Amino acid sequence: MKNNFTFLAVFSVALLGWIVACNEKEEPTPEPEQLTATDFVAQLRAPIGFTLDPKGQLWLTEAGTGKNDASVVMITPQGVKTTVATGFPSVIANGAIEGMSHPLYQDGKLYVLHGVSGTLYILDVASFKAGDAAQNLTNLKKEDLGTFVKSLKLTDPLNSNPYDLTFGPDGNLYIADAGANAIFKRDKTAGTLSLFAKLPDAATKVEAVPTGIVFDGTRFLVTTLSGFPFAAGNAKLYQIATDGTVSEYKNGFTTLSHLALSKNNKPIAIQLAEFGAGFQPMTGKVVNEDGKVLLSGLMMPTDIERSGNREFYVLSYALGTIQKLSY
Repeated sequence: MKNNFTFLAVFSVALLGWIVACNEKEEPTPEPEQLTATDFVAQLRAPIGFTLDPKGQLWLTEAGTGKNDASVVMITPQGVKTTVATGFPSVIANGAIEGMSHPLYQDGKLYVLHGVSGTLYILDVASFKAGDAAQNLTNLKKEDLGTFVKSLKLTDPLNSNPYDLTFGPDGNLYIADAGANAIFKRDKTAGTLSLFAKLPDAATKVEAVPTGIVFDGTRFLVTTLSGFPFAAGNAKLYQIATDGTVSEYKNGFTTLSHLALSKNNKPIAIQLAEFGAGFQPMTGKVVNEDGKVLLSGLMMPTDIERSGNREFYVLSYALGTIQKLSY
């Protein structure tokens, strides 16, 4: 009798555990059909890009005011802003503040691109916390990217603007250069650069201008702005195999400025603006891979990052704000 009771008790516990596990099984996350925006942070100085760490902290690049006052800042999930480093070169050119590009966080280090100077900065932020003093710019590790890029003579006139970056499955860093219209691989051990992929022109005599790159577990996805005159429908979404083979994934977009991956690894992209007599105010959008508009009325968004199963952050370069998007 005792043995039978023990067997039934064990069986009941196992059955209960199986039922609980089944009930706790994560429900599939649907793709967004529409996004709702709420304000998160304001009064940023021409923000360009941001990256999330495992604590939910945002590490963000600010172009500043064009007086060599570009910065890297950290923003807590509660919206508290702390300057991590400042004094990066920034200039006013073509009516815009230029200098900083996108950052990327991994394992306590922040990889920051500076497009105008063609430089990669590497900051150790493993112990950095809100309220800490800013790091000294002269002590930051930096690497020259622009000299190598220009040596390949991929454009005429020569141009380089390292703009966005991601890690690949091999642990190497992959850098989208908006000036050279190419993707470069930085070796994780030696730090050396090599050409990974060259993007085709958007149209006759219109450059591609890559603006965002992510790896979805199988391939790289790259957004393009397209060059002047920024015609509607010229921007494309490319896919690049791990061997560097480039193919067109989706087309018909307008001035794509960045992208993120949904919970299901589907690309969610942002449109910078429509172009007429300059970039038109409040014509930025969030779109899915098929061009469906998920949110409109944005003012020059330049980055989007997923922060939860159904949540994203999007920033406005022109307004100096970050909004939370949810569905």
